[in-house]
Amino acid sequence: MTTDLDFLADCRTRLAFDLVSHTWNPVVIWALKDGPGRPGELRARIGGISQKVLTQTLRRLEFNGLVARRAYGGSPPRVEYELTALGRTLVAPIEAFGVWAHDHGDEVMDAQERHGGTAPGAAEQPSPRWPESTG
Repeated sequence: MTTDLDFLADCRTRLAFDLVSHTWNPVVIWALKDGPGRPGELRARIGGISQKVLTQTLRRLEFNGLVARRAYGGSPPRVEYELTALGRTLVAPIEAFGVWAHDHGDEVMDAQERHGGTAPGAAEQPSPRWPESTG
C-alpha cells in the first residue's frame, strides 16, 4: 500500500529514484545487460561518456551493489564489470521506462517547445514576472 510517507528523505522509494535518476546509472546498467564488459568496451557501447564519468558511475553502481568489479592479473592488468543479481533486477524497469520514453518523447518535447524550450529555473530563462498582489 502506498502512503505519503513513501517519499520521505530516507525512504527506500527515494533511494530507488536516486539510483535511476542519475543520468549515467541506467545507461551503464543497460550497457551491461548482455554480459560483462571492460571499460573501453562499455565506452564504445554507450558513446558520449568520458572515461572519468564512466569510472565514477561504475564506482557508484558498485557501491550500491548493482555492479561487480573483477580484476584480472597479467600484463597489462585488466578489469571487467558485470551486473550483480540485484543490478539485473533493474533491467526490466529501465526497459519499461525506455519504452515509455519512445512512446511519449515527442509529447514531452512538444510541451517543452510550447514553453519556450528552456526549463524553469534554467540560467538562460528570465525569471517570470508575476502580477503584484492586490492584498
